[in-house]
Amino acid sequence: MAVNPELVDVVFSPVDAYLVGREKIREFASATFAIDPQHHEVEVAKARGFADLVAPPTFPIVIQEKTLQQLLDHPDSGIDFSRVVHGDQQFSYSRPIVAGDELIATLRVTKVQSLGGHSMVTSESTMATPEGEHVVTATSTLVVRGGEDAA
Repeated sequence: MAVNPELVDVVFSPVDAYLVGREKIREFASATFAIDPQHHEVEVAKARGFADLVAPPTFPIVIQEKTLQQLLDHPDSGIDFSRVVHGDQQFSYSRPIVAGDELIATLRVTKVQSLGGHSMVTSESTMATPEGEHVVTATSTLVVRGGEDAA
């Protein structure tokens, strides 16, 4: 089954707010080998002008995953998760994420295309504060591999 091209421009409901915690930042930084002290030591982050610990640049993937689940669960998507591989990931920041941020993410599908029997689905998860301040947009491309007969 091919990915439904009518998903383009579908905007999903915002997911529940995510409160960015110090320990989550530290855990993510350790797991991704982000050794800059601003990810681990509050005093260093504050000395650099931040309100609290600074999340590594790829941290938004934690929040984006919740929005992508909406796409994967959509009954008319045509996406078989067992055939999905991650194709590309980008982040566009207005400002860094810091501990204490509360972020609300909203997913919009921006592109669906077929290539050689496979499908590529690109989406943007826009993350903002409850007051509407944009913080980061995470753009992800998922590749949905075609069946055995795909070129």
